[in-house]
Amino acid sequence: MGSWAKLKSTDWVFPTAVLSLYGFFANCRPAEPFLTPYLIGPYKNISEEVVTNYLFPIWTYSYLAVLFPVFLLTDFLRYKPVIMVQGLFLVTNYVLLCFAPGLTAMTFLQFNYAVVTSTEVAYFSYIYSVIPPERYQRATGYLRSAMLTGSTLGATIGQMLVSLAGLDYFYLNAISLGILSIAFLISIWLPMPQQGMFFRGEKAALGLSAKDQVEEEVSAVEEAQEAEEAVEDGAGSGRTQGAGDSTGWCSLHNVVYAGRLLLSSFRESYSSRKLVYWSLWWALAMAGYGQVFNYIQLMWDHIEPSSTSSVYNGGVEAICAVVGAAAAFCVGHVKVTWDVWGELSLGVFSAVGAGAVFLIGLTSNIWASYAGYVIFKASYMLLITITTFQIASNLSMACYALTFGVNTFVALLLQTILTAIVVDETALGLDIITQFIIYGSYYAAISVLFLIRGMYTACAHHCRPKQAMDQEQKEEPKVEMPSSDRFCSDHRQ
Repeated sequence: MGSWAKLKSTDWVFPTAVLSLYGFFANCRPAEPFLTPYLIGPYKNISEEVVTNYLFPIWTYSYLAVLFPVFLLTDFLRYKPVIMVQGLFLVTNYVLLCFAPGLTAMTFLQFNYAVVTSTEVAYFSYIYSVIPPERYQRATGYLRSAMLTGSTLGATIGQMLVSLAGLDYFYLNAISLGILSIAFLISIWLPMPQQGMFFRGEKAALGLSAKDQVEEEVSAVEEAQEAEEAVEDGAGSGRTQGAGDSTGWCSLHNVVYAGRLLLSSFRESYSSRKLVYWSLWWALAMAGYGQVFNYIQLMWDHIEPSSTSSVYNGGVEAICAVVGAAAAFCVGHVKVTWDVWGELSLGVFSAVGAGAVFLIGLTSNIWASYAGYVIFKASYMLLITITTFQIASNLSMACYALTFGVNTFVALLLQTILTAIVVDETALGLDIITQFIIYGSYYAAISVLFLIRGMYTACAHHCRPKQAMDQEQKEEPKVEMPSSDRFCSDHRQ
């Protein structure tokens, strides 16, 4: 028993294996590719217009509302409780889909799923808080493989059960409910991390020297003590109690320290103009991708109604997962000077994505629409891998986590604006074809922006004299960070 307890608390294999199992089962959802046909079919009997212009926008608004509070709570609660909440809410999602009738229940389901998506940041953040830094790359590879395998297998099983066995969508949801219940039970076995990145996080994550760390700690302690003394009105017994609580998890000192660490991480994350450009593409592209992903099933149902035609959504999603993984894998084996050609690549492949979205919106052939979606998703997965590589390889773990949160928040804010103007029934409430034409135009605008910027960067690099470039590299200040606190580029592949 003693050796088993030691394995669970100290070895990197146990938390990685448990979290990989959780990721596999949590992403294995055979019913997910068939959500829209299920909602507009006889079981829920909701019209396509209500799903498009009322129901799905609720998820976007709810996601925006809960994202930032959940991001902070994830670190404060030390990840495991948030992962368990995600598993519980996934189970609740499919309980509602299986057994709760009416539009009100489906409206609550959208908020419930918004909580699920907002807690995704805890998945990778957890593992980085419980394993040694030298194991980050291998552990991340296992976790991503588990997610990919789960989503691919789930979509494949769903498609086979629908096409070959003629299984009803209700039973797909029931099977998904059983699988996600296993995922929730697995999350209970995760070891509890000792600390978060910002709340009592590692100061070395910012690359501070020992002297700077001491100054940060002294300054934070002084601010916390001053605040506590002001609240306690100078009472001697109160000050004694405040000093005793200054090291507690919920103490004012801990909150002040976390706030200072967040601010310092933000300054480091966005101090580089190059990283700002990469983050800009991340936010813009993620917003457009979210809209396409949310409404693609409605587009397919519009082209060929699921009530009268065969549905191959699961097979398409499985192909997308494999093609996207292959595209991401290729990034790690292509020798490119991304500082020079990266922005131009963003422009070129964003143009490919824009063309694919236009194809989806304008074609009346379901197979052409399927192909356009595969191309669009593959190009997005390729570019998001390059982007995360460029950002993560230049930042500490704490800074990358904050950058992920900020970029996701900005993307969701843009997606909310798109939803409120284009989709919401209280505004334009456009039909699904017009929506996709707008999304294609949106990606075309991103493409033009980064093509111009990319051509400027490439021309400036090649026109600049070599001696000036060498001198600039010598004079350019470099931020030295311990390799143990830096995200390895390969772990995003």
